[in-house]
Amino acid sequence: MTPLRTPLCDLLGVEYPILSVGFGRSAGPELVAAVSNAGGFGVLGAGGWGAEFITPVIARTRELTPQPFGVNVLLPDLEDPNHSVEDEQFLREAVSGAVQANVGAVVLFWGPAKPFVALARDQGVKTLIQVGSVHEAETAAEAGVDAVIAQGFEAGGHVRGTTPIWELLPATIDAVRPLPVLASGGIGDGAGVARALDLGAQGVSLGTRFVASDEAFVHPEFKRRLVEARSHDVVYADLYTVGWPGVAPHRSLRNKLFEEWDRAGRPPEGGRAGEGTSIGTRLNLSGEREEVARYASVMVTPDFEVDIDYAPLWAGESIDVVNDIKPAGEIVAELVRDAEAALAG
Repeated sequence: MTPLRTPLCDLLGVEYPILSVGFGRSAGPELVAAVSNAGGFGVLGAGGWGAEFITPVIARTRELTPQPFGVNVLLPDLEDPNHSVEDEQFLREAVSGAVQANVGAVVLFWGPAKPFVALARDQGVKTLIQVGSVHEAETAAEAGVDAVIAQGFEAGGHVRGTTPIWELLPATIDAVRPLPVLASGGIGDGAGVARALDLGAQGVSLGTRFVASDEAFVHPEFKRRLVEARSHDVVYADLYTVGWPGVAPHRSLRNKLFEEWDRAGRPPEGGRAGEGTSIGTRLNLSGEREEVARYASVMVTPDFEVDIDYAPLWAGESIDVVNDIKPAGEIVAELVRDAEAALAG
């Protein structure tokens, strides 16, 4: 038995406890299938999607792999007095669409899991949720999720918590034992995978490493900058808020927009230069070209016709070990080989 095999592998029906993050539209069928075909667990990015978009993307993924895979759904904070009944119904329909398609797991993030766990359990679908604190993990465990993903402060994109992964991980494991806990944030190579497993994690969930893959639906200039950058090129800020306001700070590559905003004293939303203007266009889920606003919280996909120096280039602190662009299956194999070697040593 491989030293990487953990009970999470049996839970998800996979060979290796390596998940790829569902980073929006860029985590599409090709990437997910490549990760799952290599023995990991690919996760489709479906944040903000309705069931009418989720169902065909799941069907396309099934054409590319017979292996289990998951779907990521972003949840609003249903305890926020500003949320509406329509918001909750939209999310219920989205989760139901994924569940009825019998995916391997629904991976939730941001809001409370409880309203959606029963929807999945009734169909035999597993639920995982990414959390940023021990308290959130305990709440998720009480709600009945099958596993939690502890997201460390080092993560790219929107960052839920404020604690480094190597502190958050063992504390979360202790708090929700025997529930499986995965590590996410700041991990991009086999050594990081091994360290997480040594601390008691049952798996890992990696984003930045898989953004730099052939199959990721990401603008090639974004990939190029990602592998050339180092940790000093990554910034933690509250800049890209259009479309997802007031949620949390995020981590991305330094670019012209950040530099201009930084020189201006990092003004808050409502006082930033160029607000309401467009930086270019992209295709929406319906295939129609739409404007992309400055400060928009989006993934830079290949169909973007924008100056990407004014778009978010999400990246985590694992960037120092992300040095090349290669097929996702090779990334999984490399992670497994190097992690096994580290664990053996």
